[in-house]
Amino acid sequence: MVGRRRRRRASVVVIVTCWTAATACGPAPSHDAESFPALDVVTEIDGLDHPWDVVAAPDGTLLTGERSGRFAVRRPDGSTGVLAADVSDLVVHDELGLMGIALAPDFAATRTLYTCQTHTTGEVTDIRVQAWTADLDWTVLAPTRVLVTGLPLSVRGRHGGCRLLPHPDGTLLIGTGDATQASAPQDPNSLGGKVLRVDAITGEPATGNPFADSAVYTLGHRNVQGLAIRPDTGDIYSIEQGTHRDDEVNRLIPGANYGWHPDTGDGFYDESVPMTDPDRVPGAIEAVWSSGPATIATASGSFVTGSGWGTWSGALAVGVLKGRQVRFLRLDPAGIRVIAEAIPPELTGTFGRIRTVAAQADGSLLVTTDNGNDDKVLRITPASRR
Repeated sequence: MVGRRRRRRASVVVIVTCWTAATACGPAPSHDAESFPALDVVTEIDGLDHPWDVVAAPDGTLLTGERSGRFAVRRPDGSTGVLAADVSDLVVHDELGLMGIALAPDFAATRTLYTCQTHTTGEVTDIRVQAWTADLDWTVLAPTRVLVTGLPLSVRGRHGGCRLLPHPDGTLLIGTGDATQASAPQDPNSLGGKVLRVDAITGEPATGNPFADSAVYTLGHRNVQGLAIRPDTGDIYSIEQGTHRDDEVNRLIPGANYGWHPDTGDGFYDESVPMTDPDRVPGAIEAVWSSGPATIATASGSFVTGSGWGTWSGALAVGVLKGRQVRFLRLDPAGIRVIAEAIPPELTGTFGRIRTVAAQADGSLLVTTDNGNDDKVLRITPASRR
């Protein structure tokens, strides 16, 4: 049932390790398990079915969206509800449906939010970014404008990407998947397998983009599932799912190519090739972190901050589907190497597949589960040092 709020706490010793490839990991990271805080876990919303994203409004309202197209809220007074919204054009199958949600930076004044979702009208089927306005009582979402259309969609429902990241400079970053189209990641004219950067009001390519009159910000990606801004540097990181190996965290450089090139030349989608392939893509940027010889299915990322996290303040929290965990990565000052990893036991296995992690200004971390059976929105708060 939507709305129950439950608290649980554990304090088992955390695992700190590094599973990255040598090129991404460098020297072995520190094993400072004692420095990682114990965590409090509170269930904010339950009774959900495949919630993809979660956002917190300035008034404290929590909004999440199920892949089927249902929007659910928890208001500051504890009441919950389902928002009325016209999603009659939504396509839902396999990995696709209602996915990314983001609030406009000026949400308090404009009530504007964005979604990334599959769409069909007549003969047009694609993935697109839609702007909405929320009423003051959080009962209705009204569509206002379509910002971006034409993101590729796989008939098998794979690799939809769809992570949204509003930037303080007035732009909107969009992580896209390659839709299993072999040529898309390396094709500058395709919006698939990219990180896009558009004007958050018009949806047009943002001023200062690396390619003239193009929304493409970076290319050579497989399935971008997470985007995050590092607070102390402003650097942007993508979180990407690998094939049978090599999930990745990448530090984004405008115009850079991250090396995914599954096209054999005849249109065949070859998933046996490396995620980052400098032999086929000269100058391809190596990942900051890689899962190595096995995938854990990284699905999101967000940088936690606040004194409660101790030495882990500023670390990147990564939501993990197949590995059923939240993994914390502490980066070096340059942001190009992982120096420590933590896998807190409170978030390992107990809640199943973790889709989204979203750090909050108060130091907490919102989390959505993705099991399809009584899924939840959780709030994670550092409780104490072990």
